[in-house]
Amino acid sequence: MGLLPCPLFRSKDKEQPQSLFRSQSQPHSNFLHSQSSTSSSLSSQPSLPSVPSLTPPCSQQHEQTSVVHHRCLAILKGHSYIFSLILDGNILYSGSSNSDIRSWSKDPSADENPTALNIIATSNGAVKSIVVIGDELFSAHQDCKIRVWKIGSNDNNKQHKYNCIATLPTMNDRFLRFFSSKNYVQVRRHKKCTWVHHVDTVSALAVSKDGSFLFSASWDRTFKIWRTSDFRCLESVANAHDDAINTLVLSNDGFVYTGSADKKIKVWKKQAGEKKHSLLATMEKHKSAVNALALSADGSVLYSGACDRSILVWEKDANVGGEMVVAGALRGHNKAILCLAVAADLICSGSAVSTIRIWRRSGVEKTNYSCLAVFEGHRKAIKCLTITGMDGKSISSGKGDGSNSAGTSYLVYSGSLDCDIRVWHIWVPIL
Repeated sequence: MGLLPCPLFRSKDKEQPQSLFRSQSQPHSNFLHSQSSTSSSLSSQPSLPSVPSLTPPCSQQHEQTSVVHHRCLAILKGHSYIFSLILDGNILYSGSSNSDIRSWSKDPSADENPTALNIIATSNGAVKSIVVIGDELFSAHQDCKIRVWKIGSNDNNKQHKYNCIATLPTMNDRFLRFFSSKNYVQVRRHKKCTWVHHVDTVSALAVSKDGSFLFSASWDRTFKIWRTSDFRCLESVANAHDDAINTLVLSNDGFVYTGSADKKIKVWKKQAGEKKHSLLATMEKHKSAVNALALSADGSVLYSGACDRSILVWEKDANVGGEMVVAGALRGHNKAILCLAVAADLICSGSAVSTIRIWRRSGVEKTNYSCLAVFEGHRKAIKCLTITGMDGKSISSGKGDGSNSAGTSYLVYSGSLDCDIRVWHIWVPIL
């Protein structure tokens, strides 16, 4: 509800965490499955031993972390599990398991009323993903729907108003498909539905570079493309995976990457002259469910996190037609990787063991990686992350340690099943 100095907070939500990551076809294909009696023995062994590590030995990493400063600036208290976070300008939006969408100041210290509830919208079903396109906010829900909220301002322009203007698929979209049998697909043994419907949790949203198209992924194994101008569903890729799709990211040059509980990452693209997306490649290295994907700004590097405790680094290889190939793994987490975020050369990863790691990509060819910091403080699994630079300014460390070296400050926002959002500051020296 407000900004507090980190007291314990127990969730009153009756929904158990086990139900929040359930795949439709494999009820236990989630990170909690890794918390069995064998997890302690697994965590002591390298994850995916066949993949080389990209990080230096722990002793060398300690030398680098000693010059990196980080701290928790604030804790934003909620009432239920935090499932999604996104920054839009100076506003941080959060989605939770009790269907609330809340807004917070990007800078908690600048919030004139940090104890306000900040609930801007509520509906049905946990909020699994949020994106903002112009003056419209799109939210993906556990009740299989996507909702569109119009962002307006009141008379004094100090506070936004949010009104639900559409639920996808829209009534018009459903009506157009209703009468023709060719628009129906089998969704259960004895049930059919029009192809514009998601029939399980909508797990991820992504927006095309120009904002014209919204992509949605679901535990129903499909991903769909919607036109943002009229909210019409243009395409549905059925049976895109053999199990629930947990994550989806887009590159600026039109590639679509989907990660699934079937352990696979698939690459899709609409080729010139084609009306639909086609499968270009299937990337198979993970040994368990893929939970998170993140792309570098230029789209040349893809990061994937899974229940096998590894973050795999995939790089485009010109020798194989620009396909993504595994360059190596980032190791350090001893539980499942649940979320990833990228800004400049920093990669943030959140795990089921409640820790966050900050990695840096460096070197002349940007092929060296090191763990700069480990954030601790959350009491349960980290479900979502977002990161932003502090106005892109290079500043001194500001720690009163006599350091005059230049560096860049970032704010990292983390949402957890402990119902808290934590705001972290990290200062990274320029190499």
